[in-house]
Amino acid sequence: MRDFTVRPEIRDFAPYVPGLTIEQIQEKYGLDTVIKLASNENPLGTSPVVQKTIAAHAARAFRYPQNHSPRLVKAIARTAGVAEESILVGNGSDEIIDMLFRMKGIPGQSNVVCYGNSFAMYRMCAKLTGLEYREVPRGDDFELPLAAMAEAADENTAMVIVTSPDNPTGLTATVDDLSVLAGVLPKDCLLVVDEAYIEFAWPPESYSPVQAFDRFENMVVLRTFSKAYGLAGLRVGYGILPPSLAAVMQNARIPFTVNLLAEEAALAALDDEVFFHETLQLVLRGREYFTKELTRLGCKVWPSQSNFVMFEPVKPAQAVFKALLGKGIIVRPLASFGMGKCIRVNVGTDAENTTFITVLEDILHG
Repeated sequence: MRDFTVRPEIRDFAPYVPGLTIEQIQEKYGLDTVIKLASNENPLGTSPVVQKTIAAHAARAFRYPQNHSPRLVKAIARTAGVAEESILVGNGSDEIIDMLFRMKGIPGQSNVVCYGNSFAMYRMCAKLTGLEYREVPRGDDFELPLAAMAEAADENTAMVIVTSPDNPTGLTATVDDLSVLAGVLPKDCLLVVDEAYIEFAWPPESYSPVQAFDRFENMVVLRTFSKAYGLAGLRVGYGILPPSLAAVMQNARIPFTVNLLAEEAALAALDDEVFFHETLQLVLRGREYFTKELTRLGCKVWPSQSNFVMFEPVKPAQAVFKALLGKGIIVRPLASFGMGKCIRVNVGTDAENTTFITVLEDILHG
């Protein structure tokens, strides 16, 4: 086979490893029914209103979408309460992350500060773009090390990245925490707050700085339609950025990254308040149930403001994960995050949640 020349960073690149699919588990274990609680997806699926919208626009799939999704930008700005000039829509919030690394950082000069045991996308993007990746260790209980992150930043730091609510712990920084951090960063450094799970934080005004976004000159907030809106398969997200930064990034991006059906689906999802609130009620109820029941089973449980809970079982996490798989329940062991003793489980339907706890109790204490 012919060996082509590529950049050295690509040769030893460690790819992102997604969780197992339902079909993979069914085939491997010969199961008819599988409960997937591993990928933090919406437990109610996709809104029926959104499904009808997609079907209604399917015949238009041969058309190009309007570049930069201006209708969706307008709807997001109205919902979030920010200026349209601050909104940049992308093919999932991952695209906005990738654009920030490629457009804000200078290869071989800039660095990015994050903390350990976090979303692999940040480290991957840093390596791909030739930026130094500075990883600040967490504390003993995996708390967010915001003060240490500020100390790690210098005049060459392009971005400091905080995921809040955090994946995989569910821990969350307050608005006051983020305000302090934004205020002490170097002049040209962005504070990037990845809010993929912010809809599940309660009360929201205590955790998201978006309500006072006009007070921040150096903050970027990332959000997605994958979780609370149930559109993970369509890949649509957005960033809320300082208008001057949003303008130059939009000017330099590749065209048509948000497909026509994804835009129509996102517009319908924003209008479907019934589905959105049913999702929040189910998640908050299930999160409380998991916290109570996992504690009863002797597990250590981290307080979560997300649609999942992280816990440390009383038996080895990998053994528990495999035992659950054998029963047709997929959860996320956290060895890939450097948390080998822990498991992350997202909230499902009430019936799925009850089944998970029943099966887990048998595995741990049966």
